[in-house]
This record gives sequence, C-alpha cells and structure tokens, in this order.
Amino acid sequence: MTSLHHYDYIVFFVYFIIVSSYGFWVYYSKKSASSGSKDYFLAEGSLTWWAIGASLIASNISAEQMIGMSGSGFKLGLAISAYEWMASATLIVVAVFFMPVYLKNKIATMPQFLSQRYNEKVAMIMAVFWLMLYIIVNLMSILYLGALAISGISGLSIGFCIMALAVFAVFITLGGMKVIGYTDVIQVFFLILGGLVATYIALNIISGGEGIIKGFAVLRTGASEHFHLIFKKDNPNYMDLPGISVLIGGMWIANLSYWGCNQYITQRALGASLPVARAGLLFAAFLKMLMPVIVVIPGIAVYYIVKENMGAIQGASLLTSSGVQDPNKAYPALLGLLPIGLKGLSFAALTAAIVASLAGKANSIATIFTLDIYKKAFNIDAGEKRLVNVGKISVVVAMVLAVILSLIIGDALMGEGKQGFQYIQEYTGFVSPGIFAMFILGFFWKKATSNAALFATIGGFIFSVVFKFLPGWVDLSFLNTYGWAVANSSGVFEIPFMDRMLMVFALCVSGMYIISMVEHKKGVVTHGLEIDASMFKVKTSFAVGAVIILCTIVALYTAFW
Repeated sequence: MTSLHHYDYIVFFVYFIIVSSYGFWVYYSKKSASSGSKDYFLAEGSLTWWAIGASLIASNISAEQMIGMSGSGFKLGLAISAYEWMASATLIVVAVFFMPVYLKNKIATMPQFLSQRYNEKVAMIMAVFWLMLYIIVNLMSILYLGALAISGISGLSIGFCIMALAVFAVFITLGGMKVIGYTDVIQVFFLILGGLVATYIALNIISGGEGIIKGFAVLRTGASEHFHLIFKKDNPNYMDLPGISVLIGGMWIANLSYWGCNQYITQRALGASLPVARAGLLFAAFLKMLMPVIVVIPGIAVYYIVKENMGAIQGASLLTSSGVQDPNKAYPALLGLLPIGLKGLSFAALTAAIVASLAGKANSIATIFTLDIYKKAFNIDAGEKRLVNVGKISVVVAMVLAVILSLIIGDALMGEGKQGFQYIQEYTGFVSPGIFAMFILGFFWKKATSNAALFATIGGFIFSVVFKFLPGWVDLSFLNTYGWAVANSSGVFEIPFMDRMLMVFALCVSGMYIISMVEHKKGVVTHGLEIDASMFKVKTSFAVGAVIILCTIVALYTAFW
C-alpha cells in the first residue's frame, strides 16, 4: 500500500516538469555552433562557479548519503559526518594544489593525465579499471539504494523503481555535461530544501512541538552516545571509524582520491578557468559542511524516536525479516512522518539526489570510454559528431548494465541490515590508495616512472585484498595495543578498512619510490608535468572562505570530540 497521497505525486511531477523543461532550455539555448565532444562531455567554458559547486554536490549526494549515510547516522551517530566535514577540507586542498595542475596541462580526463604523465599502457589499464569500478560499485549501488528508498516511500516495487530511475537519469545525461551542470542547481535546491524540512519535522517531534532548538537539545542529551566524532578503541563501531584515523589517517586517502583523482568529480571543473574552478570547489565545500544536518541528524533523530518508543516511528518498521534493525530504512521511515505535500517535496528531493548522481556518473563513464578507449583503441580518426554519438550510446549501455546488476546482486550486497554507505566506502577503498599514490607522485615528483605507477595500481589492489583476508590466516591481536586491529563479532581481530587504506598507501608510495629510483639509475626517462610555484597562489577571497571552513571544522571537532 502506497504511503504517498495523490497531492504528493502532483508535487513530484511538478518537480519533474521543472527539471525537464529547464534541461531542454539549457540544451537548446546554450547550444553552440561548435558543439563537439569537449563541449558535450565537459561543457567547456560554459559552467559558472555556482553551477560547478552545485553540480559537485548534486552528483556526490545521492542514495549513498541520503539513505546510506542517514542509516549510518542511525547506527554510528554523528561520527559518520567525518566523511562530509573532512571532504570540505579536502576540496580546499584539491582547489589549491590539484586543479592548477590539471588545467595548466590541459587535462580533460583522468586517463589522459596518466597517459601524459606515464604512458598509454597505464592509462588504458586504469580507464578499463575505472569503468568497471563506476558501473559495478558506484552506478549499481546508487540505483539499488535509491530504488530501495523510493520503494519504501511510494510502495512501488524495487524493480520498477530501479528502471524508472535509470530512464530519468539517461534522459538528463543525454543532454551532456552542460545540461547536467545547470539542472543540478535545481536538484541541489530541492535536495537541501527537502532535507531541511525532514530534519525540522524530526526535531520538532522530539521536542513535542516546541521547536527545533529544543528538539536538538533533547536529542543531544537523550542520544548522547551518538554525539561523539572520535571513537575510542572499545567502541563497537571502531571498525567503521577507527578513532583519530578520520583526522590524520585513511580518511584523507579516501577523500583525496575521490575528490581529486576521480573523473566523476573533477570533470565538473575541468572545462572552466582556474578562478572559476576554485570558486566552484569552495562553494561545494561550504555546501558539504551543511550535509550532516540534512542526512546524519535525521538518522540520529530516528534512532532516538525508536529508542524512546515515541510512537511516531514504530521500531518494527526498521526491522529486517530476521528481526535485525535495518539502518537503510531510517530515512524512508522519517519521510513517512511528513505531511501531505511536504512528503512529495522530500520525495522529489531524494529523487533529485539519486538522478543527479546517476547522471554525473553515467556522463563520466561515457567520457572515459569515448575519449580514452574508443578514440584511442578503436577509431583514432573519429569525428566530433561520431564521438558524441558513441558517448550517448555508452550512457545507455552503462545504465542497462547497472540495472541488470542491481536486480541480480544488489540485495545480496546492500540489502536488509547492511550499511550501504560503508559498503561503498570499503570496496572503493580497495583501489583508492594505489590510485592516489600514482597521482600524487605523478604530480609532484618528476622521477616517478610508468612501471612504478603500474605497481601502485595493481599492487595496491593486491595489498588491499591481502589485508582484508589476513585475519583469516594470521592472529592480529598483537596489533590491538596500537589500535590497528579490533575484534569483530566473531572475536577475530581485523584491521579497520580506513587503516588498511593508509597502510596500503604507504606500501604503494614506498614501492613506487624504490622502482623509480632503480629505473632512474638505468637511464629511464620520465615525462614530468608543467608546474611552477605561481600556480598555487590563491585570491584573498578564496583564502578567507577556506579559513572560515577550516576554523568551523576545528570548532565542530572541539565541541563534539
């Protein structure tokens, strides 16, 4: 039985019409005479700073945050906000140090960077690798978790929701990055408005109708165990967020790899000038600071409502078929409390987040396949029109594959009782350390060789797999003293995946250094990038904004340590 009133569906369809109409207007009004592949994939020179920032957030905040991170807020508490607040700091680093390198060297795709800095072999291997990662992990997880949420709110079948989301996302993506970038501004508006409404309703319920300030005070007191940003070693959730590592350890590897070495993210800024790109990234950093209010606090609120048996949300609605609490049901349960009309608005916000992320991911898949695989391996002489058409076809193919995977294995990987957000983070973390090592040394160390890059790529993945399964072969209890291994529910000592990433990164950097030095002595020539110190100077306005964000992060960690 559906939980949406027909007025809610009206609100949702109004949203659909607004986004679609605006997308058509952008496509036709901003269509240039030279609408080639770079215009289609990168919207070269077309996106403003606010469009870049909004598009970054709209593409990043999807089902994995709205559903997965809210579920982690329900289970872990405010500590999961580290992914958002540390991402704000990371965006500043990327804007200052990474973006100048990309733009100065006219980088359009991440494989192009690898080809220019190392060689074609490294670039092609990583292009194929990224395509597999984007489709199998990212696109599939966004589709499945999004459909799970929409199904829970609307009463429609998960299969139907998966296919409907895919069709809507393809519809947006076929217009190219320009359409995605500008429609994302509307998506972010709905996302933030709907999220804030859901948070307001939850806190107002907790306060007994006396406002959100009192509601937050009651929540912080009544669920005080959920308001620690740094877990101690004896915390049952230490495995997910291993203490101080979220500040000085593996969290940086995850964030810098995602925000700085990821086609899906950097693509938004690669077609802009450096000042515009930096302003867009700074705007995204400010929006990122707001995200825990929209996705984490609601999860904690649902935890408190269920814990106190307030009746607004029945505990049974969060149980799996086996009776275990399912974190992924926290946000849909909260949306069920909204009044008619507002529920439709939040439904539209959730759909906006999912569709924007799907569209951005599909566009990145099309960009990498078309420019780095098709043009280089299959049709070197392909014209601009041909490349755009191949990009559109690859969007459809990628989405069809993601739909099939979601229907077949989505439930097994992210179904009842599992933290969808943590699933994505851990399995992306199998490749992040090697990728980041390859990029960071490629940026700033001219002696790094292509064989060293291959070592980081392949060796990083192998190291990650070994560390993952090492507890089954070796007793790691001796590492517990240092906080590098904790006992799981079965009493087996495991290395938290965030610490695994830091260890693997250190091994990759060490291996790259040794290989590069050996080859350098043998006379191997490397291709350094064009870099000078003046590239990293920033405007005063950017510096002021960056300081505000960093001081806010320090204040938050001081208040909620």
